[in-house]
Amino acid sequence: MSRLLNWLRTNFDGVLALTIAMVIGVIAVIDSMSNQNGFMDSNQDGFLDSGVINGAILLVLALLAATLLRDRRIATKAVNDATAVHLLYGPEIGHAHTVARRDTGQWNFKGGTGTYLRAVTLRACVENARREQRPLRMQIEILDPSNEALCKTYAQFRSSLTPAADRTGEQWTTERTRKEAYATVLAACWYRQRFTFLTIDVGLSHVMTTFRWDLSTSCVIVTQDNPNTPALMFERDRPYYRDFSRELVASFKQAKQVPLSRSEDLPLADEPTVDQTRRLFDAVGLGLPATYTDRDVADIVRRALQPRNPY
Repeated sequence: MSRLLNWLRTNFDGVLALTIAMVIGVIAVIDSMSNQNGFMDSNQDGFLDSGVINGAILLVLALLAATLLRDRRIATKAVNDATAVHLLYGPEIGHAHTVARRDTGQWNFKGGTGTYLRAVTLRACVENARREQRPLRMQIEILDPSNEALCKTYAQFRSSLTPAADRTGEQWTTERTRKEAYATVLAACWYRQRFTFLTIDVGLSHVMTTFRWDLSTSCVIVTQDNPNTPALMFERDRPYYRDFSRELVASFKQAKQVPLSRSEDLPLADEPTVDQTRRLFDAVGLGLPATYTDRDVADIVRRALQPRNPY
């Protein structure tokens, strides 16, 4: 009903012209035909009655008005489709993320290792929810760090785009990819223990994606690892938001779920120790590689709680 009222308000002039033309045209034709026995007026030497002509003209005008309304609807739809997606460049991407995090009670992420998610998104969303004393639900899908071949493929992809070190001062290698993913799982457990109203789920994907999806209650932002490529933003009331939401849910269901609830009996310190970290990963079924030294584990803790913003 509201959509119909909005359409009538937008097209009031065309609807009014169409209605008047049709009513008067039909009345004129009926009246002329009822007063004359046929379409020919004997007093006009065979010419059509003026009432019939006027009625016919009005009906033609009504048809033109209907055509104009149809064309306006098509044009409006084309404009709406053209503005359904916003292209974001440079600082606009960070600003869009800031606005999206501001009042959201939901955040769904799908990407590589969740480096920016840990550095900015996770912390900011939790702080906003805690300040406003409201619940927060997060869904995170990243690469499976136990899949070394997959992490190697991702590292090769990232290094092919930016061979030099990124803003964190590091190059992308297989080991960095694995540690970043492990750090995201640890960060999820750490924040989960410190904010009662945080519901967070982590899924580990067995395939690599070159896109990153960040979905809040207001919009979905799609970015790529190539800094020269603009990001795409779809607002909630625009096309594709619902489609991307379904995509993230379907993809997450196919990922390997990390049972974060098993970490509840393993309290983490403000800065988790090496032993706490190893026990936590064992508990959630994601035991760290036997080759990882205490220094490697400490590096994962640093990446989880003191991440560097790569952008």
